[in-house]
Amino acid sequence: MYKYERIIYWSKDDNKFIVEVPELPGCMADGETIEDAVKNSELIISEWIDTAGMLGREIPQPKGRLIYA
Repeated sequence: MYKYERIIYWSKDDNKFIVEVPELPGCMADGETIEDAVKNSELIISEWIDTAGMLGREIPQPKGRLIYA
């Protein structure tokens, strides 16, 4: 499991749980349940890291808990 912080919330518009990964810009996943959303976020984080690597972009190290959260 990746150690990036995740923000989980309910989206009334999407009628799903949303997971945002603030340390990886644009990295988001959703799911019918919290468990599904977190599971989907693992796949999306992996794809984000793979894509960043292929494009030669920096891959941030997980910082854990955000100071401003």
